Amino acid sequence: MELGSQIRKRRQAMGLSQDELAARVYATRQSVSNWENGRTCPDIKSLLLLAEVFSASLDELVKGDIAEMKKQIDDGEKAAFRRDSNIFTALFIAMLVTCVPLALLWRWRGLAAWSVLAAVAFAWSFRVERWKKKFDIQTYKEIVAFTEGRPLSEIEKAREEGKRPYQKALLAAGAGLLGAAVALVMLWLWRRFFL
Repeated sequence: MELGSQIRKRRQAMGLSQDELAARVYATRQSVSNWENGRTCPDIKSLLLLAEVFSASLDELVKGDIAEMKKQIDDGEKAAFRRDSNIFTALFIAMLVTCVPLALLWRWRGLAAWSVLAAVAFAWSFRVERWKKKFDIQTYKEIVAFTEGRPLSEIEKAREEGKRPYQKALLAAGAGLLGAAVALVMLWLWRRFFL
C-alpha cells in the first residue's frame, strides 16, 4: 500500500524522526514504524492528525491506496463479468441444442422446458448487457481487452467506437435470422408432431 511510503516520505521531507511524528499525532514510535512499513494502517483520527501535520489532504495521503482499492474492485468486477458471460454462453448453447430433442422427447412438456431455458438465457443476457454498458465495452476487441485487463490505446478505442454502429446492425440482422430459424424449427415441430 502507498500510505506507509507517503507517511515516511513526508516525515523525512519535514526532517522529523518517528518519535517526533508520533508525539505530534499522539501515537507511539512503534505505531509510526508499523504504519510506514505497511504492517498496520492509522485509524481515522490519526489520519486526520497526519494530514494536519503534513499540511496535506486525506486524498493526497491515501491516493495510492485508493487506486489500489479501485484496482481490487475492478478485478472483482472483471471476474464477475467473465462468470456471467460464461453462464450466458452455456445457456445460449443449451438453448440452441436442446430445442429439437426436448420437443421430440416430451412434446408439450419439452417445449415448455425449452421455453423456460430460453427465458432464463434471455434474462441472463440483460445481466451481461448491464456489465457491458457499465464498462462501455461493446465490440469483441473491447471485450477481450477488458477481460485481459489491458486498456485500448486512444486510436484503438476510436476505431472500435467507429465499428459499433455496423456491429449493432450486423448483430440485429443475425439475431433476426437466428430468431427466424428457431421459429421455422418450432413450426416444423408443431406440424410434424402436434397436427
